[in-house]
Amino acid sequence: MSNLKVIQLLPELNIGGVERGTRDLSKALVEKGHQSTVISNGGLFEEDITQYGGKHIKLPVHKKSLFSFFLSKKLKTIYDQEKPDIVHVRSRMPAWINYFAFKNLSHKPILISTFHGLYSTPIYSQIMSKVDHTIAISKTVKDYIISTYDLSIDKITTIPRGCDSEVFNKDELPSLWLNEWYKEYPQTKNKIILTLPTRISEWKGVDSFIDLIANLNNNDFHGLVVGPTSKSKEKYLTKLIRKVSNHNIKDKITFTGSRNDIANVYKLSDVVFNLSIKPEPFGRTTIEAIACGSKMIGWNHGGTKEILEKLYNDGLVPLNDNKQLKETVLKVSKSEFPHPDKNIYTSEKMIQETINLYHQLLNNDS
Repeated sequence: MSNLKVIQLLPELNIGGVERGTRDLSKALVEKGHQSTVISNGGLFEEDITQYGGKHIKLPVHKKSLFSFFLSKKLKTIYDQEKPDIVHVRSRMPAWINYFAFKNLSHKPILISTFHGLYSTPIYSQIMSKVDHTIAISKTVKDYIISTYDLSIDKITTIPRGCDSEVFNKDELPSLWLNEWYKEYPQTKNKIILTLPTRISEWKGVDSFIDLIANLNNNDFHGLVVGPTSKSKEKYLTKLIRKVSNHNIKDKITFTGSRNDIANVYKLSDVVFNLSIKPEPFGRTTIEAIACGSKMIGWNHGGTKEILEKLYNDGLVPLNDNKQLKETVLKVSKSEFPHPDKNIYTSEKMIQETINLYHQLLNNDS
């Protein structure tokens, strides 16, 4: 296979699933002898890109502003200089800037987009479908693209997201970490740990999780809500804490806030949950938890449903059926109840399928 010249275009390189995937793909491209360039406004992963042998070009393509369209001229100049085979856009604002840059290119690279979500503003988002080929991160997203945009099925490839097996695995919990954890959270010792990893938001199912802990009404269980709260959601967090108090379960549930050791929290947990009220485009926490050996329960819709159907059907619960949710927890949390099948959603697989698609599209084009 011939060497590729690939440019990935996204708003920024700060921590997040899209950013991490961009970095890992860039690293893999270089390792396989290809040329990788990332264009973004920079961020935490910028240094990683260059350290791994890729190139980073800083351009403020992250701003949702009319002035950002003026960057298309600069972007065209970059394309003229770099002469990429593939341009891979990963977000809507950069895709719009790219659209105008492409208009005046004499030699156009193959243009690919990745739909990372079920975008709520179709007119603004339709730019992600104005490409040679689209990657959907799940069947849920693929179905959304087909029903929302005028895009033929042969122009869409489903490549599920994956998690890093070096981070998310079944390695034993370090005893030092465990000791520190129990010092910080002694209330979790000798308990059946139920964990909801999520940022605090109305649609992420924290309300349902609090109801579940209250309905279980059992001192054997302890609930963890693990994730950040943005400034705009602080009032909602206060409301949730009030609800915990009203249910008289302050000793049965802990809000840990954001943690950078989530893989260890998964390993500690007996059952992990995804209770998003809206369908998840994919369900990253679902595969991460399963990769760490945890049992997993989620509502029967969206990307979570797709994953659990393949890896842990016992963990599927009809949407908002709180009675069934409680029954499933009581059944699944028993130590003798089977664990999920081995995680098949790895970042290595995702990266290889993406590079294979690049080659396939180039071969079709030649």
